Amino acid sequence: MVTERICCNCCAKEYSDVAAGQASGIVMKVTRASLNGVLILEPRILGDERGYFLESYNQRTMAEVGIHEHFVQDNHSFSAHNVVRGLHYQIQRPQGKLVRVVAGEVLDVAVDLRRNSPTFGRWEAVRLSGQNNRMLWMPAGLAHGFRVVSNDAHVLYKATDFYFPEFDRTLAWNDPDLKIDWQLDGEAIVSGKDNLGIPFRQAEVYE
Repeated sequence: MVTERICCNCCAKEYSDVAAGQASGIVMKVTRASLNGVLILEPRILGDERGYFLESYNQRTMAEVGIHEHFVQDNHSFSAHNVVRGLHYQIQRPQGKLVRVVAGEVLDVAVDLRRNSPTFGRWEAVRLSGQNNRMLWMPAGLAHGFRVVSNDAHVLYKATDFYFPEFDRTLAWNDPDLKIDWQLDGEAIVSGKDNLGIPFRQAEVYE
């Protein structure tokens, strides 16, 4: 393992304990974010005048940096500028998520809902884009959402469990206690379902 320091793309805050997995000769920079267990991943980009190549997922590399979970579902979301999606989670059959953006840019947000976690009730925001190729790993037990910064964005994420609508929950994206800074430059575009999100103080959490 190789250690170094990099900064969060969202706020330029420096984090410690950065590692680079080297399975298959492809380096993956990994930064521990402020939330317990959340990682910012940066795959190595191999490029020339033709374009570039990267490994967005490699099981051995992920295992080297501590992600041993098995993924069972891939999701693709397309959204316009200032769309806010979330904050979503499954109260039973919780999902770990590996999120990336292949076109456009989003402010990706995670909220820790694990009561026994040292970062319970805190949130993290990281900019993911088709240019920086960063990914965000969120272990099970967090609510997830994002705001589209660019004109539009394609968001892809891998999940460690299937979607179960009966367990689906929505945390209020604009909860006054959480005070998430979505860095909006206009009015948020939010679905009817997400506008009915539950405040953090009333939300079901993970015990």
